[in-house]
Amino acid sequence: MPHVLYVRFHPAPGEDVYQGLLALLGELTPVVEALPPDAALADVRGALRYFGRDAAGLAEIVRVRALARYGVDCTVGVAANPLLARMAVYEAQESGAPASRGGRSGGRSGGGSGGGSGHAAGSVRTVPGDPDAVAAFLARKPPIALPGVGPATARTLSAYGLDSAARIAAAPLSTLQRILGATTARRVHAWARGIDPAPVTPNAPARAMGAEHRFRHDELDPVRRRRALLTLADGLGVRLRTSGQVAAAISVTVRYADRSTTTRSRTLTEPTAHTPALTAAAYALHDALGLQRARVRSVALRVEGLMGAELASHQLTFDPADEKSRRLEAAADRARARFGISAVRPAGFLDVA
Repeated sequence: MPHVLYVRFHPAPGEDVYQGLLALLGELTPVVEALPPDAALADVRGALRYFGRDAAGLAEIVRVRALARYGVDCTVGVAANPLLARMAVYEAQESGAPASRGGRSGGRSGGGSGGGSGHAAGSVRTVPGDPDAVAAFLARKPPIALPGVGPATARTLSAYGLDSAARIAAAPLSTLQRILGATTARRVHAWARGIDPAPVTPNAPARAMGAEHRFRHDELDPVRRRRALLTLADGLGVRLRTSGQVAAAISVTVRYADRSTTTRSRTLTEPTAHTPALTAAAYALHDALGLQRARVRSVALRVEGLMGAELASHQLTFDPADEKSRRLEAAADRARARFGISAVRPAGFLDVA
């Protein structure tokens, strides 16, 4: 019986709203796994009898409450395990059309392993629990549609004629082991048959802050993208310093015109709230993408691994330029505290859309 919900919120909520949405899920079940910044898993097996509804009915409750309380819609996949629930959401996002409760639609033709495709209007998609229905749902899915199968593995499988979940499931395990290796072959073979033993693991989201800049038009100019990252880094730096925190890691997410996304992250040399350090890391992550003429819809910056500033150490450099930069930053913070956040801004500041 379907009992796992994979919930994808859209538009992506801010940190405070995301925490509220997790608490909303916690009203239905204590078994909630946070998948920041915009998704979560919930095992509602223990809540079905209490609420007198099936899992799809609970998913509709989640949608209504998220919209009513936070103005955030969501697409919910309902299935017997996290793998199938995720795939139901990916299918809904690519089809672009809401599904009726319990509905099931045909194959999808693109990435399902990671950071995202476009989203449809909120909907609930259910994969029935009986084996024949699961086999029908998976049959025409390409390898890349299986969460956990990356582009390289998908290309390798397709090169051997294993270009659908049905063909992978029908292939002898020994054949897959020669192609992929023993461990990967066992996982992929199970996924192609809709088997996912991984449980929903209750957790707390990593302490983080994030911000996004949405361009008014699809942006081709890398200079404007860097200006947007500068603006985001400056805002996050102020928030960190105001709250007395530093960040240990940073990530950049780029959303394209087709609504697909790419995310890159790195651990900082040392935990910091220093805007130039955050900006330099953001620039490096952006430049490493090699976007060239990519049409970019938005860029987002997220700092993670937050801790109290008093717990972090700073490596002295004896660099007068670094010392001067930090003194200027402290003076700018004092001006902001007295005259408002817009009193001091970077020269390349972009108004956040």
